[in-house]
Amino acid sequence: MAEIDGGHLFAKALKRENIEYVFTLNGGHIYNLYEGCADEGIKIIDFRHEQVAAHAAEGWAKVTGKPGVCIVTAGPGVTDAVTGIANAFQAPSPMLIIGGNAGISDHLRGGLQDFDSATFLRPITKFSEQVKRTDRIPEYVSIAFRHAMSGVPGPVYLEIPIDIVNGKAEEDDVKYPERYRTEARAYGDPEYIQKAIDIIKNTERPMVLAGSDIWWTQASEELREFIELIESPVFLNAMGRGSIPSDHPNIGSLGRRYGMVKSDTVILIGTPIDFRLSYGSESLFPQNPKLIEIMTDGTKIGQNRAVDAGIVGDTKVILRAIIDGLRDSGYKSPGRSWVEEVITEDAALKAVDEPMLNSDSTPIHPMRLMGELRDFLDHDATVIGDGGDVVTFAARVLNINKPGHWLDPGQFGCLGAGSGFAAAAQLARPGKQVCIVYGDGGFGLTGFDVETYVRFNLPIVCVLGNNGAWNQTTQGVLRRGGRALATMLSQETNYAKIMEGMGGYGERITDPNEIKPALARAFGSGKPALLDVVIDPNVSYGQMGGRSREQRQY
Repeated sequence: MAEIDGGHLFAKALKRENIEYVFTLNGGHIYNLYEGCADEGIKIIDFRHEQVAAHAAEGWAKVTGKPGVCIVTAGPGVTDAVTGIANAFQAPSPMLIIGGNAGISDHLRGGLQDFDSATFLRPITKFSEQVKRTDRIPEYVSIAFRHAMSGVPGPVYLEIPIDIVNGKAEEDDVKYPERYRTEARAYGDPEYIQKAIDIIKNTERPMVLAGSDIWWTQASEELREFIELIESPVFLNAMGRGSIPSDHPNIGSLGRRYGMVKSDTVILIGTPIDFRLSYGSESLFPQNPKLIEIMTDGTKIGQNRAVDAGIVGDTKVILRAIIDGLRDSGYKSPGRSWVEEVITEDAALKAVDEPMLNSDSTPIHPMRLMGELRDFLDHDATVIGDGGDVVTFAARVLNINKPGHWLDPGQFGCLGAGSGFAAAAQLARPGKQVCIVYGDGGFGLTGFDVETYVRFNLPIVCVLGNNGAWNQTTQGVLRRGGRALATMLSQETNYAKIMEGMGGYGERITDPNEIKPALARAFGSGKPALLDVVIDPNVSYGQMGGRSREQRQY
């Protein structure tokens, strides 16, 4: 009988899940896992910081709908990845994190980087365990993937000590689990689906807000059919962006509050009533509308506000049941006057932006930057937001036309997530435009990994808004009459030189009329590129009447 080591057992288990990439930063405790992955044809993408590797694994999930895999070494390798794990837990996004440890046989003897990471990570994972026998590695991997993908998705963790990684087993004795997780969908309770149908049949001014559950359940077509059937305006957030293309006549972006305060029925799909909806306050729901919530996570239904119909389950099949139920009942929509009213208001709000989108001022107005970027990007470009104030401008202006093509940190609001997200997006969509919008603050956290883009020939274009400050904080404090303490950076920092030093294409832009040609040069270079755009530090989203950081819609 032939022996097989832990690294190859692990890789064979990943291969059964059709894993294409693992994201990592190397270490001695985990090295044999790489040997297995390489022999199984699984590509290894190594970063300069474990946080970025963890964000890349979540980014893979966000762009493919399939779990990403991150491998980090023992001790500080695990703790460096915590921010990325926590972001995935809050999102929530499915990913498998593997961490090394000192050998089980040396436990409590003072081994290098001996650390109980499985216990440490339990609060921010769906499942966290230590693998204790080499021959059971495939079984543990199957359990981890089942937890990551069942119900509400999320991150899972396996600690594999070095003596388990390097250990050997008789391959004939190893059990490789098969058909170990189901992809069956959770159909909503028919009674509550009927409640929603009855409410909609008596609705004249419906309002739909759709978020990440649309993406995770692949319900874009059902969402489109639903809003067209009931003639509702729709506003998208989080991973829901792109589920309805930006040119659809029912979609809005700036008129959400107008629609909310006038609606008689609000339908929330994968959208919790949290800070982004003012915690359900009367200011956003003044007419006390009927409230329908459709959520994968039932614990979010009824949070901060009473609901009239709360449906737990898979968004795709629930929407299909509601659509079919409405049609079978002979339902007729109230007509397009309501949706046209909201979209007309939305267009009026957009018209106010035109002078800023065409501003020739210097330093460059951030809206001019985003207007030029909007007009340049391809219809199927993937955009990642990693920053504060500059990303609120991006979210306001940029058009996202396909599901899974807008990535931001989500509820956790984690700066630095974008570097890993962008790498994963480019790996998943070779030959397609991938653009990351950085703030200068956000870039400072994980921007050194543009070197990874160069090393793996990932032609990601970074558009950096350089206002020399943590500007959401700075301008908010100054507007309140406070002092800008510990909020200033330097606009003299030439971030383009960093990209050039790494071997990519870099360019610093101070003239608004140079933005468009610079974008053409950056995307045309075929290299990872960074445009350091010096924008006006005295212009903030809050000054435009935009939402504060606590209220902004991701």
